[in-house]
Amino acid sequence: MATNVQVDKNNNESSANVIRRFTKRVQGAGIVPKVRAGRYYTRLKSRNVQRFAKLKKLAKKETYEKLLKLGKIAEQRSYRR
Repeated sequence: MATNVQVDKNNNESSANVIRRFTKRVQGAGIVPKVRAGRYYTRLKSRNVQRFAKLKKLAKKETYEKLLKLGKIAEQRSYRR
């Protein structure tokens, strides 16, 4: 993923102008969006882990519905404004 951007200073060019040209080249190469996209990369979970998580969720839902039916817990209401 190494993308090199190089800018050489001309004879009578100021440092500010060199920095400006460099930033324009970096933007043009699309380096910043690539780096920002990979910044919060999270690895995909394996099928086995996904399966166990789903089974756990289903079991939890089943026990909640059973307790709700028996009247042991009150139904949760979501208020939207």
